[in-house]
Amino acid sequence: MEIVTIDEPRKTLNNVKLGEGVKIFNFVNAYGCSIDSGSKVGAFVEIQKGASIGKNCKISSHSFICEGVHIEDNCFIGHGVMFTNDLFPRATNPDGSQQTDADWTMVETFVKKGASIGSNATILCGITIGENALIGAGSTVTKDVPANAVVAGNPAKVLKYIK
Repeated sequence: MEIVTIDEPRKTLNNVKLGEGVKIFNFVNAYGCSIDSGSKVGAFVEIQKGASIGKNCKISSHSFICEGVHIEDNCFIGHGVMFTNDLFPRATNPDGSQQTDADWTMVETFVKKGASIGSNATILCGITIGENALIGAGSTVTKDVPANAVVAGNPAKVLKYIK
């Protein structure tokens, strides 16, 4: 993979590892992450440091992929999907001082090969979405999703399994 830095009015990539044939549309903000070969990243997406996207993935517009999110090969991320990476987010410490990087714990999330996440889903941190799982649009995923499961709702529950 090649490390790329681009800063132009319609795109900001800073220290991003890009595989061959990656397509990144306008108004993407990505830094310190990796995007492997053949993947597409739609407009208005942010991908933070330490996040990784595998080969042949499609990341649809307006999605947020935060630090600690690892998306394996052949995954689909729908429009407006939001990942989290902090179980107890706060702006300030108990003494009123603003929190810094030293004041919180980043919690990783794993999206396994071939999984699909529907538009406007929210994925809480610390979970694993299994291979080929399907997350329904608008779902809130609060716990691990088994491989080949179809889940939906708030909180997301297993509806069935696919082959």
